Amino acid sequence: MFVPFIWIMVTASASATAVPYLNKTDFLRLQNGSDIRGVAVDGVEGEPVNLTEPVAEAIAAGFAAWLLEKKKADASQNLRVSIGHDSRISAKLLQNAISRGLAGAGLEVVQYGLASTPAMFNSTLTKNEAFLCPVDGSIMITASHLPFNRNGFKFFTNAGGLGKTDIKDILERAADIYNQFTAESLANSERKASSSIKKVDYMNVYTSDLVKAVRKAAGGLEKPLDGFHIVVDAGNGAGGFFAEKVLEPLGAITSGSQFLEPDGLFPNHIPNPEDKTAMKAITKAVLENKADLGIIFDTDVDRSAAVDFSGREFNRNRLIALMAAIVLEEHPGTTIVTDSVTSDGLTTFIENKLGGKHHRFKRGYKNVIDEAIRLNSVGEESHLAIETSGHGALKENHWLDDGAYLMVKILNKLASARASGIHGGSKILTELIEGLQEPAFSIELRLKINQNHPDLKGGSFREYGETVLKQLEKSIGSDPNLRKAPVNYEGVRVSGYGGWFLLRLSLHDPVLPLNIEAPSNDDAVKLGLAVLAAVKDFAGLDISALDKFLKSP
Repeated sequence: MFVPFIWIMVTASASATAVPYLNKTDFLRLQNGSDIRGVAVDGVEGEPVNLTEPVAEAIAAGFAAWLLEKKKADASQNLRVSIGHDSRISAKLLQNAISRGLAGAGLEVVQYGLASTPAMFNSTLTKNEAFLCPVDGSIMITASHLPFNRNGFKFFTNAGGLGKTDIKDILERAADIYNQFTAESLANSERKASSSIKKVDYMNVYTSDLVKAVRKAAGGLEKPLDGFHIVVDAGNGAGGFFAEKVLEPLGAITSGSQFLEPDGLFPNHIPNPEDKTAMKAITKAVLENKADLGIIFDTDVDRSAAVDFSGREFNRNRLIALMAAIVLEEHPGTTIVTDSVTSDGLTTFIENKLGGKHHRFKRGYKNVIDEAIRLNSVGEESHLAIETSGHGALKENHWLDDGAYLMVKILNKLASARASGIHGGSKILTELIEGLQEPAFSIELRLKINQNHPDLKGGSFREYGETVLKQLEKSIGSDPNLRKAPVNYEGVRVSGYGGWFLLRLSLHDPVLPLNIEAPSNDDAVKLGLAVLAAVKDFAGLDISALDKFLKSP
């Protein structure tokens, strides 16, 4: 929590600051890997607001200082930064605060309004001076699928999204800037912003490029999706544009599309392709409208999933298999990089049926993308980095995790098949993943670490979790039915009883997620019992979720 109402004096101006004092630790708590996330709106008990307008303004000023340094520029060079936001109810207030922080630092500010995260990165690459791009930097205001009271920021330059080290640097700069704010300096920033902000509808540029990509794949046909019935579920996030601005110009029928209107309270379902309720909603829409395909996005459109004509979901391992099939047709033998929780059946599909290589890496979309980039740098060709969450990035698209572009690759397949005289709707997609072995049983359990338990002895949950994993690794060696994965980058992955399990540390939370896949519930229980035997004596670990699973009928 932030320290409330501690007022300090700024010696140079001999006046009190206009904001309560916050230290660097307060700011660093807002870091969430390569993003910034906080509570922006009151209304949830126990979650006080910590992403205030002054904090946002300071973060923007910190980004401005970081950008000027990286570009080896000074404020007189008029660096330009674009700002976009999803449908969250706090978006416009934070947009204005960020604009003040940038303008106060002497940068040009371009507001895009409602936009997608991928579009914001594209604005650093697109050459179109009429739309004031390319820009030197970009900020997206979003907290992905988190509840309505949260919000946050993602940052881009033409080199891609900023990493963890960059975010920490920006937040440390922001803390120093924040505690130098005075009523006069804040008013000055507001004056600069009000006179210099420009507004542009960049989404028209971004969507027209997506349309061009599909037409190109279809050999130049103006309406290559003519006759296809495709429904879109935007979950009241920022992805509603896809139906009107992408599918309809390509000739697709979009009747039955739902929740396209932006609503930051997300009244219908969580905009998240991993959420079961969300996937049920798009599946129902496909079946009721007898559509060829359904497409669903998360709030800021950097993730997506699909549903075929029969209601079969293309998400998680199936989405990866589909994208791998498409990419390996274009780049035979290439390496597909995924996160750590993908199935053994997916490996068999990619390597034995498609002739590619499956490189399973750590959880976290940035980890997966950075690993694909690294492999290319050392001579191992990789064209696809994709996580089970629906984050998918392609080398041809500057390694940007773009949910809309991922769906365009699927549309390209439909359009090119139609142009070649092949018909059959989205059956074409279903046929691409024939032979994918899927587990009869799959579950994820979250084993929480009690940070206040005496067993932690003042240490971090991460240290305690690593101790648990070492004990599990040690116990596996004494069980002839189990075999540790020969290559593994995260946690402890073990095969046995026809299936596998992975116990790993969460990227950010005091949790050890346990994933189990097996041919049957009984086999899954055997794997679960092996984990239980290794971790049951760790009193600081809450194993109730595992116990419940093992005791369930």
